[in-house]
Amino acid sequence: MPATHPWIAALLAALAAIGPFSIDTYLPAFPEMAADLGATRIEVQQTLTAYMVTFAAMALWHGALSDRFGRRNVILVATSLFGVASLLCAFATSIEWLWGGRALQGMSAGAGMVVGRAVIRDIFDGARAQKLMSRVIMIFGIAPAVAPMVGGALLLAFGWRSIFVFLAVFAGVLVWMSWRFLPETLPPEQRQSLHPVGLARAYRAVFSSVPFLLLIAAVALNFNGFFVYVLSAPVFVMEHLGLGPGSFAWLFVPAVAGMMGGSWLSGNIAGQWTGRRTVITGFVVMFAAVGIGVVHAAVFAPSVPWSVLPVGIYTFGMALAMPTLTIYALDLFPARRGFASSCQSFAQVGLNALTAGLFAPLLWGSPLTLGAGASVFVALGLLCFVVWAAMAKNSR
Repeated sequence: MPATHPWIAALLAALAAIGPFSIDTYLPAFPEMAADLGATRIEVQQTLTAYMVTFAAMALWHGALSDRFGRRNVILVATSLFGVASLLCAFATSIEWLWGGRALQGMSAGAGMVVGRAVIRDIFDGARAQKLMSRVIMIFGIAPAVAPMVGGALLLAFGWRSIFVFLAVFAGVLVWMSWRFLPETLPPEQRQSLHPVGLARAYRAVFSSVPFLLLIAAVALNFNGFFVYVLSAPVFVMEHLGLGPGSFAWLFVPAVAGMMGGSWLSGNIAGQWTGRRTVITGFVVMFAAVGIGVVHAAVFAPSVPWSVLPVGIYTFGMALAMPTLTIYALDLFPARRGFASSCQSFAQVGLNALTAGLFAPLLWGSPLTLGAGASVFVALGLLCFVVWAAMAKNSR
């Protein structure tokens, strides 16, 4: 398959979808897992933290490894390891065993997302890169809606262990597809050394770049405004909305529809709107969403569809802004796009891990506190973007 083939976006999106599938598919099974393994709800919740901590740590290396050994090789090895880790989770007999399996999943799950972004920038520049990035995000956006529904169906039919068997099969299919269809987009002459001194200098250059840190913080904080709902989904759907374990679609379908719509619009206006206009419009939509959500939660009892519609509006704005912010960040380090993508994922998933372990349990007590938390995240994201824009203007 040539690097510009229309199906390359679908393959890259499927590889990136390993991340949300690893999180969302097993959310409906939390109560059954706790009962089966003799664990508390918080202990089961910490399987998310174990996953995201190792995801963030290894995200620093996926890009560097792909800069050295090539994009395709890293994806093949990491996806194979994810399949093995999924089987370990399927056969867990204690919560500690499950923590270990989830940690191994986290170490390997990020390669598709991290390396995939670098592949896009290897292929295209400018508006064409934004179009492909938006297409990947649009297809990728299906995963959070499909995953909990698949997980709920497997849970009801075969029990919670079947969810991890499904993830292992999913990984196996992606390994075959990547081996068969994924091209290598990084020529050998452009590869970078893994020498410790060179890596140390690269890490220092990236993490001392204030513009880069502001951009990746804006992406991470915006995503966190939605991710807090993902992490709180069992409480939000089953307790606040009073729905059953097969009803997670009420939350995730609007969220994913918004994400796909925002990604579609971002791709279609690429080259017509300036990047800053696109990002600012995304922030306006996100602020409108959290405002509606907070007012509804303060005045009315939780209900469907009204309690979940603001989430869909929010993800529309988030997906509209995200491709442009990501390209701005990667373009700061054109010789090390894989490395820069790793650092972005490290920062984003590190914040997600903190949210999973600390913020989500503090915020999931009511729809009002969830909405207030999302408001704070998007406000901080806007602040980061405004400071970056001011610095970029002054450096001209």
